[in-house]
Amino acid sequence: MSKPLEGKVALVTGASSGIGEGAALCLAEAGATVAMTARRADRLAGLVEKIEAMGGKALAIPGDMTVEEQARGAVEEAVSKLGSIDILINSAGIMEAGGIENCDTEIYRKVIDINLMGTVYTCAAAVPHMLEQGGGDIITISSLAGRKGGPMTSAYSASKHAVNFMTDGMRQELGDRNIRVTTLMPGATETEVGDNITDPNWRKAIQAHVAKEGAVKPRDIGEAIVFILAMPRRTNISEISIRPTIDTSA
Repeated sequence: MSKPLEGKVALVTGASSGIGEGAALCLAEAGATVAMTARRADRLAGLVEKIEAMGGKALAIPGDMTVEEQARGAVEEAVSKLGSIDILINSAGIMEAGGIENCDTEIYRKVIDINLMGTVYTCAAAVPHMLEQGGGDIITISSLAGRKGGPMTSAYSASKHAVNFMTDGMRQELGDRNIRVTTLMPGATETEVGDNITDPNWRKAIQAHVAKEGAVKPRDIGEAIVFILAMPRRTNISEISIRPTIDTSA
């Protein structure tokens, strides 16, 4: 089996489930040593066992990406224990309902803290290492919701729209120094993203949305990540959208 990422070290945030877990598994299969961070230490430990059972190398670094010290610490621990950080996958994120009428502003803060600021923290910590070692790759998992708003998606869409533009700004800032930056925007993907939404009606709607027939699988996103990373260094796939084939609006 081809291992295009042999010798590379990757850090995946939000790796305890969903897209983060799918990315970690695909990166390991492609030959990368994978450091993984998320709040659920038990799930990370299980994922390490799974990767090691298939002959890969992995490191669990439990942490909360909304806490700057823990987010930066995850990067520093990965570098300290594994020697470098060649790849950063920003996958940690949440979804909440967020309209403006009778809105709970704390929900906006919660969503922006993890979706946007968690990404800022890890990138700010990783970029100096990538510059020192002569290059690297950053892929941020955004969402097609970052391209359009809706009555109940204001908080989530706003956070992902901000992520899109912040990520592309990094691409323009760092590209001439061999750091490639990509925004990856999935549509409906079979994950647990809806399970912790506090609004019961929105929770039910999102759970149905991501469980519908033909929804993208986390592994599909992981394979797309490997494809992006395996391209020649002269090529930066700056943006990619992945939708379910049977529902082009998702």
